[in-house]
Amino acid sequence: MARVYRLAGALLAETGGSHYLVGNPKRPCRWSDVGFVDPGLIDATARPYVALTPNGAPRLQGPHLVVRLEGEALAQAVASRLLISRNGSVSERLWTLVVGDDDAREEIPAQWLLDMPESVWDVVRDAVLRCV
Repeated sequence: MARVYRLAGALLAETGGSHYLVGNPKRPCRWSDVGFVDPGLIDATARPYVALTPNGAPRLQGPHLVVRLEGEALAQAVASRLLISRNGSVSERLWTLVVGDDDAREEIPAQWLLDMPESVWDVVRDAVLRCV
């Protein structure tokens, strides 16, 4: 099973020993503190995800999504579902829709997000992101 965590306001997809940073970080991150080599400048509008290189054992914690999709396809899918394309940032509204507001859960089953037809998710996405 793959997992998707929040990391510095972006997302971190952990899949089969590989790690992908999805989206632009929203706050500074000391990469070595969480077990990765600094990926350098990130521009998620040009490339929505980048592979991270572990520096020791990655230290990931907190609530996270659990899905069956593995590999780079996971990073692609998460980016297409949860990033705002114009700025490469994770949508807090979409993230909250997926995880809910129950902070007590560590593992959040989220295969439904990836199984949902893209055309249906686009309707949900547009409604959630629409300025009111």
